[in-house]
Amino acid sequence: MTDATGLHELLAGADELLVVCHNNPDPDCLASALALGRIAAAAGIDDRKILYSGDISHQQNRAFVNLLDIDLLPFDPALVQDRAADTLLAFVDHSVPGANNRVPDGTPVDIVIDHHPADDVAARFVDHRETAGATATILTEYVHALDVELDATLATALLFAIRRETLGFLRGVTRAEYDAAGRLHEHADIDLLNKLSTPSVTGATIDAIATAIENRKIRGASLITHVGRTTDRDALPQAADYLATLEGVETAIVYGIVDDAIHLSARSTDSRIHIGDAIREAFETVGSAGGHREMAGGEIPLGIFADYTTDDTQLLAIVEQIVTARLVAGLNLSVEEDEDRSERE
Repeated sequence: MTDATGLHELLAGADELLVVCHNNPDPDCLASALALGRIAAAAGIDDRKILYSGDISHQQNRAFVNLLDIDLLPFDPALVQDRAADTLLAFVDHSVPGANNRVPDGTPVDIVIDHHPADDVAARFVDHRETAGATATILTEYVHALDVELDATLATALLFAIRRETLGFLRGVTRAEYDAAGRLHEHADIDLLNKLSTPSVTGATIDAIATAIENRKIRGASLITHVGRTTDRDALPQAADYLATLEGVETAIVYGIVDDAIHLSARSTDSRIHIGDAIREAFETVGSAGGHREMAGGEIPLGIFADYTTDDTQLLAIVEQIVTARLVAGLNLSVEEDEDRSERE
């Protein structure tokens, strides 16, 4: 039995599918959820829901949902905990209950399709390929193998997701991504792809990136900075992408306070560092963090700073001190920043 056949048979025996996205879903997660929903429809499931938690604040992600008209519902724990026996629970682009999602720990999961590093992945159907450049690549293979109709909306969503996840086929890309792109391109809406690739940027995003530039501290080839408190969580990865291009910088880490948590985004081209492992080890005792060799993220509840949450100035100072100390230890950096270099740049 092939993986595609196994997935189809599991879906064909169910009446409902709940696809849970990870927190603050990105195009790879959203396109994969859309594709799994189409596969489920072809298997005879009429009742399909895509659930998400957090925000869709990145301008590209908002454009992705709006232009492709993806139907999303806010996550409700009762839907997954009290589901009927013939209702399947699926994770795409994440794999463990409670890790970057709001599904309670220990909740049984039926389907997991993911490419992110993770331990203890358990479900009735698991396709966990850390070698894949994108989860959308895996779903494209299933769409093709099961002969699911590939219309312009689905093809555009999957192609954009693969392109975005691999930074234009430059990061973590494998032959499978090129094969998938070849299949998708002939069905995709190229005008829509162009619109998705050039969304407008908000003032909040520009302000956050400017703050990150101003607050940067450099130690060797590593740059650590923060955006303070912001309403735009997705400005963090954009700032990290930008600052990672600074001459002499191989690792850029940007963090900030969003609502009741510290969010963190990291990028690295340093072959000596697996940034996902480094970030996970630095913050696993106080929050959720991890990712790939070249990119990672994390979230730390502000509960551990409860004594300081009434004074933002004091809170930011404490957060900067603790987060920087953990990063310096985790990445084995010099305690002192390269002040002269920061001033020159």
